[in-house]
Amino acid sequence: MNDSFGDFNATQTAPAGAASNQKGEGIVPLVVKQIVDAPEGNIELFGMQYAMACVVAIVRNIETSSTKITYTLEDHSGRIDAHYWLEEGDALKAPEVMVNNYVKVYGTTRSQGGSKTLMIFKLLPVLDPNEVCTHLLEALNARYRAEDYQSKGGAGGGAGASSGSGPIADFTASQSSAIVSGLEPKQQAVFQAIKSNVSEEGISRKELKAKFSHISDSELTNILDFMISEGHIYSSIDADHFICTM
Repeated sequence: MNDSFGDFNATQTAPAGAASNQKGEGIVPLVVKQIVDAPEGNIELFGMQYAMACVVAIVRNIETSSTKITYTLEDHSGRIDAHYWLEEGDALKAPEVMVNNYVKVYGTTRSQGGSKTLMIFKLLPVLDPNEVCTHLLEALNARYRAEDYQSKGGAGGGAGASSGSGPIADFTASQSSAIVSGLEPKQQAVFQAIKSNVSEEGISRKELKAKFSHISDSELTNILDFMISEGHIYSSIDADHFICTM
């Protein structure tokens, strides 16, 4: 276990009552131990609540049943089970991953039988080994930015500790494909605008409206909501700034 991550969990939770009633937004990169040690039902760093966690880990075991696939994930900090739930006819749509290969997982946390688990929203095979190191740097970046933001009196909503922003995210984005399969032309255009933005806070809804004046406000909102639900983008400093996950 790497000692450089030893203090991740010492003060990552909020003071009593600081953020317990806040609704999480966005995605935060974490290591497994952070999820295992997090408070019940919460994904947070120093009082900042998040909707989803991103983990890069090795698949150590795969168990398939009629209703779900359970992946045992391991990184340098620990192990956790992650569940991919199946609906009827979904068996053929299951992620194509193999034991002892790295994957990137987006998901929410649950407690089952006293143990933390991940509910998989999206699972992707890691094809570039640089993604493993990049994820660890992003996790460190998010952790220390969150601590810095809290020390300056900030709180809540993921402000100031957006995951995957800045030079690290730009590097990761440069490794991914320019075209995302399954997106319609307008969705693809909006996605590319978000991806090409290099600011740490991401591109604003106002900027997107100005750039795509031919797209109505309601249609733009639907496009953004769809891409968030698919895990292509996430909100950063607030609900009106967006960063690409790729």
